[in-house]
Amino acid sequence: METYLDPFDALGDRTRRTIFELLRRGPQAVADLAAQMPVSRPAVSQHLRVLKDAGLVADRAEGNRRVYAVSPEGLEAARAYIESFWDGALAEFKRVVVEQQKEEEDDGD
Repeated sequence: METYLDPFDALGDRTRRTIFELLRRGPQAVADLAAQMPVSRPAVSQHLRVLKDAGLVADRAEGNRRVYAVSPEGLEAARAYIESFWDGALAEFKRVVVEQQKEEEDDGD
């Protein structure tokens, strides 16, 4: 079985995105998630395993059930990744603006 390390790869599947959205509402057991999905309980378990491998969800034992929840740490890592693009874009924008201002000052002399 392929292991997904990238949260964006894991969320590339529509069913996994749906499961992730359901977990945003709060922790849920596999059976509860499966009852809300058009796929089987084993399929939900497989999708949860991918989300867990990507660091997006965590699980804990409650009796004989596994309860899954969104992992704040995994979400933070994905957010930081996206913000790195934003930070780079802002730095480039600033560089271009400063360069244009210098050109305007040089033309004014």
